[in-house]
Amino acid sequence: MAATKTRISSFSRNIPAVSALQLPGIKCGPNGTFFVSSGIPDLDKILGGGFPLGSLVMIMEDAEAPHHMLLLRNFMSQGLVQNQPLLYASPATDPRGFLGTLPCPSSSKDDKSRKHDTEQEKGLRIAWQYKKYFSENQQNIDDHKDSNQEFCNDFDLRKPLEKHFYSGQRVDCVSIKDSPNLATLHDRCATFLAQFPRNDGSFSCMGRIAIQSLCAPQCELSKMDWEMLSFIRSLKSMLRSANAVAIITFPSSLLSPSFCKRWQHMADVLLSVKAIPDEDKELGKLLTGYQDMVGFLNVHKIARINTQVPMILEATTFSIKLHKRRFLVLECLNQAPIDGSSGTSYGTSGGCSGSSRSGALDF
Repeated sequence: MAATKTRISSFSRNIPAVSALQLPGIKCGPNGTFFVSSGIPDLDKILGGGFPLGSLVMIMEDAEAPHHMLLLRNFMSQGLVQNQPLLYASPATDPRGFLGTLPCPSSSKDDKSRKHDTEQEKGLRIAWQYKKYFSENQQNIDDHKDSNQEFCNDFDLRKPLEKHFYSGQRVDCVSIKDSPNLATLHDRCATFLAQFPRNDGSFSCMGRIAIQSLCAPQCELSKMDWEMLSFIRSLKSMLRSANAVAIITFPSSLLSPSFCKRWQHMADVLLSVKAIPDEDKELGKLLTGYQDMVGFLNVHKIARINTQVPMILEATTFSIKLHKRRFLVLECLNQAPIDGSSGTSYGTSGGCSGSSRSGALDF
């Protein structure tokens, strides 16, 4: 996983110590920034801690596959597990029915099994002469994970979330299908965010907003470009003064290029997902573990709140994998070792007595 290089700005907001560390689901970051989890541990690492509190996250959908739903489901489940109020807006007729598809947190047994398998995979990938350096730092990484156990969960995509997490009154669902305008959704968002005012860094509770496919064809909003842009601008302004995070997914292919750029500019965190073409043999030769990939995640923009120092990523494109078809994993793209003469990997390109070709290494 690519690590982020974060530099501390010399100009930082002086915020006193708050009770946020006692509230599950909130983590303190540099320059007085507080983070909430995306519901995906790997994505939290990529973004330098998670989604900043008060930020607007936008995800560009892929028209060929609903991979954005993987990110949206984990984000919603993470908040419900931590007892955080949720506002969910969808173009579906019955948005509450979508809650039954949210993933469930994995058990401790599943976590140990996944951790063991991950260690085996890393052991196979890392050359033996570097393995001793990896083992020295592994204990520190494990201690860091244990301390943040309540911050982010691993979710089992094959197990539905238990009903008691979303059956209460802390979940508000809104249908934007056949909606003549965005006034109703704007009022619901304003009422929801009014519950979480930001008062001198006090954290009694925080909320999450998830808006799916804002300009979907089944909504009557496709021709309201300026109205949708005004709604996004207003929502971003309300988030700045509230202890909440909002995610908006949208099909960028349905927007004009100019308005798509405007939407991207309004986002604090901008992500996009893309499906992998079926049986792309050329791509399969270039990437390691291609057969396990289901898509790609691109990081276009990262929120930098309370600072002017940019965050530098070692990579901006990551592969989306389903570990054991259960856990969502993000990994850096690794180029497969290729032998220019044969197109096979280094492990099978040339050899000793078992090689079918003669070469300098045969004996």
